[in-house]
Amino acid sequence: MATATAADGSDSIFIGKGEQPAYLTLPLANRHGLVTGATGTGKTVSLQVMAEGFARAGVPVFAADIKGDLSGIAEVGEAKDFILKRAQEMGLKFQPDQFSTIFWDVFGEQGHPVRATVSEMGPLLLARMMDLNDVQEGVLNIAFRVADEQGLLLLDMKDLRAILTFVAEHADELTTQFGNVSKQTVGTIQRQLLVLENQGGDKFFGEPALDLSDLMRTDRDGRGMVNILVADKLMQSPRLYATFLLWMLSELFEHLPEVGDPPKPKLVFFFDEAHLLFSDPPKALMEKIEQVVRLIRSKGVGVYFVTQNPIDVPDKVLAQLGNRVQHALRAFTPRDQKAVAAAAETFRPNPKLNTTKVITELGKGEALVSFLEGNGTPAMVERIMVRPPSARIGPVTPEERKAIIAASPVKGKYDTAIDRESAYEVLQKRVGGAAGGEGEGGVLGQIGSIVGTIFGTNTPRGKLSAGQKIARDVTRTVTDKVVGGVVADLGKSVGGSMGGSIGRAIVRGALGSLLKR
Repeated sequence: MATATAADGSDSIFIGKGEQPAYLTLPLANRHGLVTGATGTGKTVSLQVMAEGFARAGVPVFAADIKGDLSGIAEVGEAKDFILKRAQEMGLKFQPDQFSTIFWDVFGEQGHPVRATVSEMGPLLLARMMDLNDVQEGVLNIAFRVADEQGLLLLDMKDLRAILTFVAEHADELTTQFGNVSKQTVGTIQRQLLVLENQGGDKFFGEPALDLSDLMRTDRDGRGMVNILVADKLMQSPRLYATFLLWMLSELFEHLPEVGDPPKPKLVFFFDEAHLLFSDPPKALMEKIEQVVRLIRSKGVGVYFVTQNPIDVPDKVLAQLGNRVQHALRAFTPRDQKAVAAAAETFRPNPKLNTTKVITELGKGEALVSFLEGNGTPAMVERIMVRPPSARIGPVTPEERKAIIAASPVKGKYDTAIDRESAYEVLQKRVGGAAGGEGEGGVLGQIGSIVGTIFGTNTPRGKLSAGQKIARDVTRTVTDKVVGGVVADLGKSVGGSMGGSIGRAIVRGALGSLLKR
């Protein structure tokens, strides 16, 4: 069985067995965790075992699938000899199983598209995604502020480009209000946007945006749905990958209600290749990461970082990760030796184990584990063999993936992009309106221009054609006589002047009316 009862009677997930069984306690599972180990030591299998256990307990799971191996959780496991042998050694009866799965893909190729709006992402995470410096991030913040004051929706990449162009065109005015805004800085941000677009950012930003409730579904049997983010292509843009997952955590933190310590998590989030999240982040972003990790457990969300070395995770974050699974590390270099020592020091010592030595001796599928127990204190470190997964070990086929996507509960909800009126369209209309105003009323302005050309009013003095001179003289003569009599009492000079200007306007209007017919 994957879900069992620990010695203290609480609901727990059976992870493996050494001298005694190792259980991950569900009421303490939202206090986060860490899965580490060198490549090929069994991290993915451990992740799958944990995901299966959470799903059986009715807890939805979200996990990034870097190599594609985790996708096999959607298909029935096979009773292979080595699996049967390992299960028997642990006193388990192997029962093949499969789990309801939803595939997600930022690029929309191997799963449902995942989108977020530019506004949801916000200037801080966008600046991180584009690797902007402090000055550039400041200008980006101004752009968001201007969009907010102007009532402009920032949904996709062209909206962001449009508002940046607007900021550049009004740089002098905005500098007075917000501080220095240079066109050169805006240009640099625009170039970084181009880089982001080339990495696939244009597909990520837009609507329909991801509804977080779709990640927290259970199936008809009450099991948690397993949400798998297809990340093999996304990993080619590591900054986009890390920022996207951090955005998801931030959204969960901001929108979920406080629940304290629930009997089991509302969602468990596995962050593979976690070192990318902590690779030279700006101070403000690092503070945000620490805040989210520290506080999101009270929203009922457990976050499990998966990486090769525990030293990849900053100490302030590492201190929040109470549930640990440590696979083998190799001590070939000074950095490796430092990682081994750091890993050993993070465990509660066991007098029976030389933790530092054992970490380098673990075989494939073996791990050192320490899970929270009782009142939330870590258990002593134990050496165990991780139990075999019940679902398939290895990837699904393309045909199987298509069938799963076709039967998905969110089929059709995200598959077609929506492009509604937002900042880009509104600003385009303003530009069009301004252009129309410059032409004195669009089509009518163009007609007036034609008439003006005929009568020479649009042509500088000294450059009139013979026909234009005759037409102008006729106009002036006629209008002066018509209107001059009306204003005779005002004097010849005034009457001639007013008669000439007003009369020419009357004639132009009459000719305009004739042209309309």
